[in-house]
Amino acid sequence: MNSQIKLKVTLLTLVTFLSFSIQIFSQSYKVSNASSDLKVYGTSSLHDWHVDAEDVKGSLQIEVSEEALSIKKLNVEIISESLKSGKKSMDKNTYKALETDKYSSIKFNYLSTKSITKVSDNTYSVEAYGNLTITGNTQKILLKFKLKTEDNKVSIVGEKSIKMTSYGVEPPTALLGTIKTGDDLTIKFNIKLQ
Repeated sequence: MNSQIKLKVTLLTLVTFLSFSIQIFSQSYKVSNASSDLKVYGTSSLHDWHVDAEDVKGSLQIEVSEEALSIKKLNVEIISESLKSGKKSMDKNTYKALETDKYSSIKFNYLSTKSITKVSDNTYSVEAYGNLTITGNTQKILLKFKLKTEDNKVSIVGEKSIKMTSYGVEPPTALLGTIKTGDDLTIKFNIKLQ
């Protein structure tokens, strides 16, 4: 009888120790629009160009332990008419191509993780699948980025190349079609969350 009590106490102590030593922290973050940077780069028959996203929203939920990080939720929304080039005529063509009268935003919604590799104490290399929706057309993409956690803040840095036509977007033209925009775009982002 005495040995059974000792065994139970030992098992209880072991379970208690393991539950305290393997701590998993779940954290939720919101995009800080003021400190985030997202640009879209493209080409045309006249010159290369880029637009800046001035209104980026979104959220992230992660679980962190001493051994690993896992993503539970990640979504980013870019308000389409916040894409600015500094040239009104180009912005007007961009909004027309994106059909902003029908589709007010561009969205990325996380689906699953392909891999997360710890690079240093608080930096991870991530490959995640998600749905990218532009002009109502959704494509599943693989997004590669670096995720860094520091002082209750997170940064997500990376880039993704896409084709406009994959999302039903007709590359814009200007001056009666004499200036043509290339189909390929590169989205570069440094999203700050807190």
